[in-house]
Amino acid sequence: MKLERFLANENETDQFGLKLAMVLVPGLVLNLHGDLGAGKTALVRAILRGLGYQGKVKSPTYTLVESYVISSLNLYHFDLYRFADPHEWEGSGFREYFNPATVCMVEWPTKAAGFLPDADIEIELDICAEGREITLQASTEVGEQCLNRLQNITMN
Repeated sequence: MKLERFLANENETDQFGLKLAMVLVPGLVLNLHGDLGAGKTALVRAILRGLGYQGKVKSPTYTLVESYVISSLNLYHFDLYRFADPHEWEGSGFREYFNPATVCMVEWPTKAAGFLPDADIEIELDICAEGREITLQASTEVGEQCLNRLQNITMN
């Protein structure tokens, strides 16, 4: 299943992230693709706000991962931009973060190609003249269920 939307501004990105937060379930892996400045971290920030997180949300570009505990959900936000070689994933110790009780969102997943667990949803953010295009592609049954629920929410 594929879902595409045009996000005209930051407010629409925030609103979309709030709706996406409503369909997340533990165990999900979401890969975020897009150029620098495409809005990957902004989308994660909106999702965290939608989940009720009130603290500061920063890009994990230098720390590689930021963890957030929201109620009983653990969400991990990865940024692998600084990986020079996919094998760095093996020595990072991050594999244990990917489990049935967590949600993992990974920016720049191609930097660890072949080592990351398979994503349930691939998210592509593209800068266009008037805003952003977001494309979500389900890769698993659980991902497809999430996108079906998201489509129902965004259609209303």
